[in-house]
Amino acid sequence: MTLQVLLFGGPSWTVQLGRRDSTTASSSAVNTNIPSPLMDLNALISNFAKKGLSAKEMVALSGAHTIGQARCLLFRQRIYNETNIDSEFATSLKSNCPSCSVLFDNGYFRDLVNNKGVFHSDQQLFNGGSTDSQVTTYSTNIGTFYADFANAMVKMGNLSPLTGTEGQIRTNCRKIN
Repeated sequence: MTLQVLLFGGPSWTVQLGRRDSTTASSSAVNTNIPSPLMDLNALISNFAKKGLSAKEMVALSGAHTIGQARCLLFRQRIYNETNIDSEFATSLKSNCPSCSVLFDNGYFRDLVNNKGVFHSDQQLFNGGSTDSQVTTYSTNIGTFYADFANAMVKMGNLSPLTGTEGQIRTNCRKIN
C-alpha cells in the first residue's frame, strides 16, 4: 500500500505505508543522527554517507530548509564571524529573526548562490566545493530539484526500517498506538 505525498507548491512522491515506528523517543539519539548546523562540507558529506545517502541526495534534501525556521542561537556565530555571507542579509538577521517561507520552492538554493545561507552548514553547500554546481542547477531548475528531492526522500524513508516485533505500525502517526 502506498500514499502520495504533495508539498504545498512543491514536489510529490510516493511512500510505502506500513513502516514500523519506535514506541519510544530519545533526544540523544536524535541529536547524534542529525547533522549539526556548524558542520563543514566534508563533515556533512561524511554524515550523510554513513546513512547511505550521496552528496547529491544531501544537497537535494537540504532544500527542505526553504520552509524551515531557525533559532537565532544556531546561526549567531555565522552572522557575526563569517565572511561568506551577504552583508545586508547578515545585518537583517542581526536585528531580527525573519519569518520563514511556507512555500516549498528553490529559494533556498537561490539564497545560497547569493551568500544568504542562514547556517554555516547551509552555505557550505555553495562555498567553492564539490556541490557548487548542483546548488547552481537547483537555483535555476526547480524541476530538477523537485525530482531529486522526491527520490532522496523515498530513499531516506527506507533507511533502517524496524522489522519483526520492533516498533509498531501506527494508526495515528503523531502518537503511539
